[in-house]
Amino acid sequence: MDRKRSAAAAGQAWQIYRETLEPEAPGLWERIRAVPRMLKSVLRGQYKGMSFGTLGLLALGLVYIISPIDAIPDVIPIAGLADDTGLAFWLAAVLVKSAGDFVTWERGGRPTVIVGEPVD
Repeated sequence: MDRKRSAAAAGQAWQIYRETLEPEAPGLWERIRAVPRMLKSVLRGQYKGMSFGTLGLLALGLVYIISPIDAIPDVIPIAGLADDTGLAFWLAAVLVKSAGDFVTWERGGRPTVIVGEPVD
């Protein structure tokens, strides 16, 4: 990973961490606990804040990390683990950010939409 990408990833991680420290924002532990609820709500179609495409990318990323087949083999000392580690950080960042949005949505009263009904 080049320096620009590393700096961008670090900046994004720092931004998400700072977001968890804001007074009204959900904290990190609350976001982590909300991930299973968020995934259930997405799969049931109740929460529209995460698309099925993003959910699919998260699942593929998890499979890639677990899989013994890698783009860069793990036997190469540093580079072999760097791709898995980078992907794991990306997965964590997406989940933490999305879980924060989900908790905010939950706190807002979980608005529901009934197809065909007018919404005020």
